[in-house]
Amino acid sequence: MTEIRTPLRRRPAQRRSAERVQRMLDACAEILDEDGYDGLTTTRIAQRAEVAIGSVYQFFPDKRAVAQALALRNLESFGERVSARIAAEDFADWSDTVGAIIDIFVEMHRSVPGFRVLRFGDVADINLLDAGASNNAVVADRLRELIVEVFGAADGTGLERALAVAVEAGDAVLKMAFRSDPAGDPAIIAEAERLIHGYLAAHISGD
Repeated sequence: MTEIRTPLRRRPAQRRSAERVQRMLDACAEILDEDGYDGLTTTRIAQRAEVAIGSVYQFFPDKRAVAQALALRNLESFGERVSARIAAEDFADWSDTVGAIIDIFVEMHRSVPGFRVLRFGDVADINLLDAGASNNAVVADRLRELIVEVFGAADGTGLERALAVAVEAGDAVLKMAFRSDPAGDPAIIAEAERLIHGYLAAHISGD
């Protein structure tokens, strides 16, 4: 299991401080959409969030840390949406959740500020979420925990490897879908679902 450390220099103790940090993350997301990671600076974050630059440095050492906090917020939102979708629908098997998970990812890509640029952090650092694991490995680990908890799937290296491969493959194909169409090419998104579902279903039948 990955151990994600907070990028915050210190956690906000008061509601006003917590709200200020969220404004900084919102500002970061807006700037990423406008000018990408290269256009992101702590000064611009402070200006957009309407806080003093000292307030940014009070909580974050640099722009990378702000991006890391935003990527973590994306990851938490993704996990919450997946959990809610699984709870709301009657899936026959955990491999049948692939379409729902891809739908959620695509919707976040289209509607969540900053997500299309940052997603789970690769634009800043492939190890942004955890110094000891790739961002995709962290996402795969979160999905593994959920699948074991909800579906009672047998945990172990086999499941861990299968989800790691599925997330890496899905990430590559979905990047292709959004590279050819800013809203995501529906045909390629459908191929991503077919590819990953087929792989995971074969993994289950082979167990």
